[in-house]
Amino acid sequence: MQRDYATGQSATVTYFKGVEIEKTPAYGQQTLFVVGVRPLEEITDIATNAKCDHVYLGANQSFDGKDIKRWDEMADGLLKQGFWVTLDFDAKYCAGKHRWLTDLCEHQNFIPQISLKIPNLTKYNNNATIKIDDTDFRATNDGVWCHSVDSLTTQETFTGWSQYTKDEIIK
Repeated sequence: MQRDYATGQSATVTYFKGVEIEKTPAYGQQTLFVVGVRPLEEITDIATNAKCDHVYLGANQSFDGKDIKRWDEMADGLLKQGFWVTLDFDAKYCAGKHRWLTDLCEHQNFIPQISLKIPNLTKYNNNATIKIDDTDFRATNDGVWCHSVDSLTTQETFTGWSQYTKDEIIK
C-alpha cells in the first residue's frame, strides 16, 4: 500500500510507529504498526525499543487470511507479554468458524478491528443504512443491527487521511 509517513512516502514498509489515531480502545497509545507476518521476538524487541504499549497487526490492510497459525502466534504472544493488540482484518474473514479468533477475544487487551470497505460512502442520501447481518436466518447472531450512515459517520468517530501521515517508518 502506497502511503505517506512523517518520514517519507513508501509502499514497502514493514514497521512504523505513531500514536493510535483511530477511535478504538487503544486511541492515543504509542503504537507499533506491523505489516504482514513477522517473527514474534522481532516485533517484541521493536515495540519495546520504540516504547509502544500497543501493537497493531495487519497494518496497511496486510491481513490476508493465510497462515492463520502465525497470525495467532503473533497476537497471542504479544497479549501474553502484556501488550494491547489490534488485529485489523476485512469483514470477509468473519465468515466461518475461527476458534483462534474466539480465543484471542478472551483477552481483555485484544481489539478485533473489522474493516468494512465502503467506497463513496458520503455520496449516499440521508436514508442510507448499514446492516450488520448474519450468514443466514438465525445462523450465528441473535438478529441483525441497522445503523443510519449519518449516525455512524460523526466527528467523534472520524479519522481524516491527513492524520495518518504522522507515523514514522522503522527500518
